[in-house]
Amino acid sequence: MSRLRIALAQVNMLVGDVAGNVDRMRRYAERARDELQADIVVFPELAVTGYPPEDLLLRADLIRRSDAALAELARAVTGIDIVAGHPTRADGLLYNAASLLRNGRIEATYFKHHLPNYGVFDERRYFASGARPCVFETAGVPIGVTICEDMWAPGPIEQTVAAGAKLVVNINGSPYHVNKGRERVALARRYVEALRVPFVYLNLVGGQDELVFDGESFVLDADGRLVLRAPAFAEGLYAVDFETGPTPRPLPGEIPPELAEEESVYGALVLGVRDYVEKNRFKGVVLGLSGGIDSALTLCIAVDALGPERVEAVIMPSRYTAPMSIEDARAQAQALGVQTRLIPIEPVFAAFLEVLREEFRGYAPDATEENIQARVRGVLLMAISNKTGKMVLTTGNKSEMAVGYATLYGDMAGGFAAIKDVPKTLVYRLAAMRNRRGAVIPQRVFDRPPSAELRPDQKDTDSLPPYEVLDPILERYVERDQSAEDIIAAGFDPATVRRVVAMVDRSEYKRRQAAPGVRITPRAFGRDRRYPITSGYTR
Repeated sequence: MSRLRIALAQVNMLVGDVAGNVDRMRRYAERARDELQADIVVFPELAVTGYPPEDLLLRADLIRRSDAALAELARAVTGIDIVAGHPTRADGLLYNAASLLRNGRIEATYFKHHLPNYGVFDERRYFASGARPCVFETAGVPIGVTICEDMWAPGPIEQTVAAGAKLVVNINGSPYHVNKGRERVALARRYVEALRVPFVYLNLVGGQDELVFDGESFVLDADGRLVLRAPAFAEGLYAVDFETGPTPRPLPGEIPPELAEEESVYGALVLGVRDYVEKNRFKGVVLGLSGGIDSALTLCIAVDALGPERVEAVIMPSRYTAPMSIEDARAQAQALGVQTRLIPIEPVFAAFLEVLREEFRGYAPDATEENIQARVRGVLLMAISNKTGKMVLTTGNKSEMAVGYATLYGDMAGGFAAIKDVPKTLVYRLAAMRNRRGAVIPQRVFDRPPSAELRPDQKDTDSLPPYEVLDPILERYVERDQSAEDIIAAGFDPATVRRVVAMVDRSEYKRRQAAPGVRITPRAFGRDRRYPITSGYTR
């Protein structure tokens, strides 16, 4: 029985670095040929430019570089077939393409049919739609190539099989959200069960601004059985052998255990932070460590992403900071091996109050004084960032961002927001999961009621519903776009719902000025959920 070996290159690319990306592809292709003796190596969607290149695609020079680099890759690596994703022009239109490179030339090209234009995707802004299948033979097996969204809408997969494909390869730039891997396998399995052909799903891996690509490439046999799955959040080259025949049969390969939800989300956060820092060439990160759960989790993510030597924690107590907050912050930093600085903000805060004394005469203390403290801390962290070349990592969570429980130009000031898309209740779950690997967050951080510590005896519940009440309301309003009436009908307190909805709506101006952060839900603020700041629409 003859054999077909496919190498899946689950790679981490840098958007816009055409030369670097193609050099990486060349090295992977040579490894696939020389070390794995593969017949064909497959690369993800738009691998040549990285994904998503966004408005870089409007630059004619990027497309010229991409075309030239692809042709050079074809000439540089022979003795193995290569399928590579790239943008290209044809008949005056720009396409999201996948080409077969063989014997030093571009042998065939497929144009993506379905262009996603929802959520984080905006492909119709750039690309025209293709209409024809692309089927070619490698080692005697007719292989059909499709691209990402072509499996999420009917037509292209069926057309490819009708054109003679006995094996379908789908190359992707599919971003992560919770449980996305299960959705992909379930969808591919429906095609397999209907068409009775094996299915190869290849995904990108790595962080790109807010998006994280989790990999988790996989192979299904013609009966829909999972026979291979690449690890999540890991770059690598993974080979699968097929026994050829009327229906190619993939031989069983490695199937690592599926990650639990908390492990999966944490892996996405770590990869997102690591790649944002590395790809933007920051020396490391600096963050404010308060002794609370949000900064505790953020510190763990930073250390796991970059190593303790590239992370600096700054403890900035005020007149309202409890001694235990300082103790817990120091204990965690010591447990993680992180350098800390203690910079009391009282002298600076007092100076602001003195300067504003006449301006504030006749006014009672309120959130203004609280915000000054947060902004003092933001100025200090940004100064350290400017001086050291370390990026400020903000520590706010999605619950706070949703209702505006954050200070613009204060705790929102920074370069990247690690847990921006993580609800507060999930923050606790992730922190507990991380502690199971080794207890680095003091138990008091979990046990104490959350507090910003910006006024005497302050608790988050002074300003917000308890998070176990708030987060389900936010999930319905933000993630599912339910109305206040729908949420109330589901059993939530009417006054609480209307109060939360109003807070979300009037905080849009803050979110518009927030740092980018890792997306882990299907409805993140920014790329997914884009609401007008000025609006007369009432909920």
